Amino acid sequence: MWKEEDNKLKKTFEFDDFKEAFGFMTKVAIVAEKMNHHPNWSNIYNTVSFELNTHDAGDKVTEKDHNLAKEIDKLA
Repeated sequence: MWKEEDNKLKKTFEFDDFKEAFGFMTKVAIVAEKMNHHPNWSNIYNTVSFELNTHDAGDKVTEKDHNLAKEIDKLA
């Protein structure tokens, strides 16, 4: 479940290992590039954490963020 706090949509995904986490990140990168909406994210071993907001809208959560979050969930 995505949480909206501090003007960001936040979620962390956990995978079996680094290879699986990195594969997920690669898939997300392709989708984000097609949407022209790039996430703020981090990876530590088997976890990938996201903080989504729209810089063009003053760093607020917008429909773009909700749409990207839905696409990320489909890939997880």
